[in-house]
Amino acid sequence: MSDSDPHRAPHCDSPRDDLMAGIRDLAARYGTAPAEVVPTRPDVLIVRAGDVVVKAHAPGAPREPLERRMRTVAHPALRGIMLEPLTEEVVTIGGRLVTVWPAGTPVDPADPDAAPWEEAARLLARLHAVPAGRVPPPPAAGGPGKVVAMAARLRGNPSAAARAVRGALACLPDLEDVPGPAGLTHGDWHMGQLVRTGDGWILIDVDDLGVGDQAWDLARPAAWFAAGLLDPAVWHRFLDAYRAAGGSATGVGDPWERLNLPAQATTVQLAAAALSTAEREGRALDEVEEALVETCQRIVQFRTACHSVPTQ
Repeated sequence: MSDSDPHRAPHCDSPRDDLMAGIRDLAARYGTAPAEVVPTRPDVLIVRAGDVVVKAHAPGAPREPLERRMRTVAHPALRGIMLEPLTEEVVTIGGRLVTVWPAGTPVDPADPDAAPWEEAARLLARLHAVPAGRVPPPPAAGGPGKVVAMAARLRGNPSAAARAVRGALACLPDLEDVPGPAGLTHGDWHMGQLVRTGDGWILIDVDDLGVGDQAWDLARPAAWFAAGLLDPAVWHRFLDAYRAAGGSATGVGDPWERLNLPAQATTVQLAAAALSTAEREGRALDEVEEALVETCQRIVQFRTACHSVPTQ
């Protein structure tokens, strides 16, 4: 193999070098194009090699839940709903858990008007219709735990914004309580969890797939709508498409009876993430981030008597 071979692991001087070299080698086993890093959140590394994507999951991610989720998503019952991995195998590279997937085209963030809201809603409805007992059992869905973990990053932050976020979380009831029958749930759905393949749009990301309150899969757009950050017409298109496709997570009456708690909890998560990012980057909050913090303040006001009166 020559020195110019793009698939050869380079000399490694750091753990990240080891990780990148191992991922490039793995990508070369499945894909033929040179490996390129795909921008994503800082705790995850994604490398694309032609029609193949290799993902290094967050540091410290436990193996057993991910292996269970990989078996779940590879089941034929989820074919055409969630992206099927190229292999169910979870490998360890540079101390990180790594999985291999087909590549797809993500939603273009520069063209929000073209975002496939109705298609996403129908996919979620189809996912929610799959009986949890029909697939290899996954662990609990990850949504509620992500809220608490993200808010914990604000410990020691004395700012008024951080106090508002912590106060909103303190006012919320038990996030693990499922008001109805638990079902198969994506666990962290937003528009970035969707790609287009040759067969159309499909859901991606198994990191939080599991059994839980399916209303959490609608919580992100519901939170954005409640914060004034999502066009009401878009929100209603999404919700109507979900219900028309048989989606049952919102019940048959007022959808906010089921969505209120997940949406408020997700607002706490988004605001905590925004504060952590702004602090890390040494900058002030932008308008969207300010809106999320202001919504947390309204949650506290709404739930002023949260410890002595019903929450709905």
